[in-house]
Amino acid sequence: MRRREFMAAIGGAAVIWPFTADAQRVGKMPTIGFLGQLSESAMRKWTDAFVQRLRELGWVEGRTVAIEYRWAEGRSERFADIAAELVRLKVDVIVTGGTIAILAAKQATSVIPIVFATAGDPVGTGLVANLARPGGNLTGLSNLSADLPSKRLELLREVVPELRRLAIMANIGNAAAVLEMREVQAAAATIGLEVTPLEIRRAEDIAPTIEPLKGHADGLYVVTEALANTNRFAINTLALAARLSTMDAEKGYVEAGGLMSYGPSFPDLYQRAALYVDKILKGAKPSDLPVEQPTKFELVVNRKTANALGLTVPTMLLARADEVIE
Repeated sequence: MRRREFMAAIGGAAVIWPFTADAQRVGKMPTIGFLGQLSESAMRKWTDAFVQRLRELGWVEGRTVAIEYRWAEGRSERFADIAAELVRLKVDVIVTGGTIAILAAKQATSVIPIVFATAGDPVGTGLVANLARPGGNLTGLSNLSADLPSKRLELLREVVPELRRLAIMANIGNAAAVLEMREVQAAAATIGLEVTPLEIRRAEDIAPTIEPLKGHADGLYVVTEALANTNRFAINTLALAARLSTMDAEKGYVEAGGLMSYGPSFPDLYQRAALYVDKILKGAKPSDLPVEQPTKFELVVNRKTANALGLTVPTMLLARADEVIE
């Protein structure tokens, strides 16, 4: 009896001890505040990539690290409130992306480290002092938005050789989007395209800017950011009705019916953001971590949309594409 009682006591301790240890770890777990500029579903592939890379680095959500997710649903007016809430929660690092969301986080704290997974022009928009030595409490990854317009227009002309008139849609409330619009205008001018800038600030501005383009433009360049991303289905539906061939920066737009996209892989950028978080949680200072450039790019083509527009995608371009949506 005594032996059985002893073994039962040992068994009970085995059950209780891990729970106690876990409870102790929970009390000391570092916390990541995740400011999602879009909806949870829209960012699922990106956050999955981020969490997976954290796990590979030894940060297991709920065991060795906690993550406080907040979703702005593409509503930029919510960014400041969410950033302030994460600061009140005293998170150890804030992760976000998109210039307006990053600026909201920067304005909310000068102490808590901020890692941005995507930023259009970190220096031009005043996020960091320079790429090599960011200074302050921010660092992360640039998506080279100001350097890719020429390449995107080149690809669009391969599919639409008769492209003469280009409309450019940008949220002018976003400093990075404004900078990219200027870059697109400059690139279009060098190849002799007639340009129509479309300025939006809210979802209600989208339809009135696209509908009048039917018969007056051949293509639509959409500057990627939270407002456009949240309304990508509506943009593509309106563009198709106006017979516009669209070019975007991220494949989610093409999956939502756009013609084509070319730009950095966002899941890859979020994976790399996890590396910054890992270093910061281990004691590194954001000011000492250089802002890095994308290394993985994706060309995505929607052949179904091309067929609807009466376009034939060149075989060579299809062969170069990372993904073709049928």
